[in-house]
Parts: sequence; C-alpha cells; structure tokens
Amino acid sequence: MIGRIIWLAGLAALAVLTTVPQIDKQSELVPALAPSVPGPLRNFAQTQIAARAAEGNDPAAAVAEARLLVQRRPVPAEYLTLLAVAQAKAGNVEAAGLAIQIAGQRGWREPVAQEAVLRLALGAGDKAEAARRYAALFLRQNTPDALLTEFGPAVLDEPGGPGQRTMVDIVAGGERWYERFLQRGPQVMPPAAFAAITADSIKRGAEFDCEALGQSIAALRPRDAAAAGQLAAAAAKRCPA
Repeated sequence: MIGRIIWLAGLAALAVLTTVPQIDKQSELVPALAPSVPGPLRNFAQTQIAARAAEGNDPAAAVAEARLLVQRRPVPAEYLTLLAVAQAKAGNVEAAGLAIQIAGQRGWREPVAQEAVLRLALGAGDKAEAARRYAALFLRQNTPDALLTEFGPAVLDEPGGPGQRTMVDIVAGGERWYERFLQRGPQVMPPAAFAAITADSIKRGAEFDCEALGQSIAALRPRDAAAAGQLAAAAAKRCPA
C-alpha cells in the first residue's frame, strides 16, 4: 500500500514537472496564467509578474520582482529596462540610470532602452551618445516618426556639432543605412541638419543612389527650400547631370 502511494505521488510530481513548464511558456501569450506558476519555477511567467508589479503601486515589490527576473534571465536588454523602470519608481535614480545604460549598450534595438539612454545623454550634454541612440531608433522601422521628429532638433540642430558628426560617421560607414536614411530623413530630421549630414556623408564617400537622392531633395524642398538647394549642390558632385 505504501509503495502504491509513493508510486502515485511520483506520478503526480512528474505530471506537475511536465505541466508547469508548459504553463510557464504559455504565460508569454496569456499573461493571466503567470500567477499560477509556482515562484521557483517561473521563467517566462516572471516577465509577466515583474511587468505587472512595475505597473502597480508597490515600488519595493516591483524592484524585487524585476531583480528576480534579471537574475533568472540576465541577457535580454528589455528585462534590464524593466528593472530600471521599477528602480526609478522606487526613487533609486542612480541605480535606474546605470541599469538603463547597460540595457542600452546590450540591446542596440531595444526601443525603450534606446529612448531612455537618449534622454539621459541629452540631460548630460552628451550629444554624440544621444546621436547613436537616435540612430538606433531611426533604424528601427516601428519607431514612430513623431518620436524622431521630437528628438531631432535637440540631437542634431548644432551645425557641425557632435550630434551631426556622429550621424555622419554612422551613415557614411554603413551602406545598409542609405535607403532608409534617404527615405525617412527628410521627413523626421530638421531639414538643415539632414542636408548637412547627407552632404558630409557624400564627402566621406557615401555612394547614395542618385534617384533616391533626387527624391530626398524633392521631399525636403517643401519643408526648407534653402536646405534642399544646399543638398542639391552637394548631390551634383555625386550625381553630375
């Protein structure tokens, strides 16, 4: 009888160990399942628990849950970002700043981290770092144009300044930039800054497509005719008539 009880208990334990990881994984799609996963066995579920805590009114609990998440899944940048959010709500400004900077370095395309680091860089007067984060957001297709338009003046308006120079380094150094830069830049960057960055990139050897350049100039002209004229002059050296 005792042996049978032990055998049945073993089967029950095996069922739990088999089922719980499935529920844990499913919680990624159905957040309501997260609390049903036992604490020590939470992996994907811990993400939901930490996110819910960050939205709540208990900053200490939010920090504790976010720290546990980072301990269990230390690699993804978005989890460090979640920890930074929780720390900021708890008033741990320095710790939040450090966490968000690490997240920004680790997750080049993690949008929340990039925006946060961009704001920190601007606050510190580091326009070169702000420009790198602006570039990361710019490259991300889902970044709203309104966000890029909002940050563009603060990052890029200084003629020949560190923001513009950093953007030239990035644009001229990567051909993968060219198409998106020429399509999106005239819409979201300050016109004079876009013209200057494009012209300097041409000087640095960026081999922009001539038709795409012409379309950029046409898109820029209604916003700033003078900037469009300056860019047209620079483009003529790359694409002589």
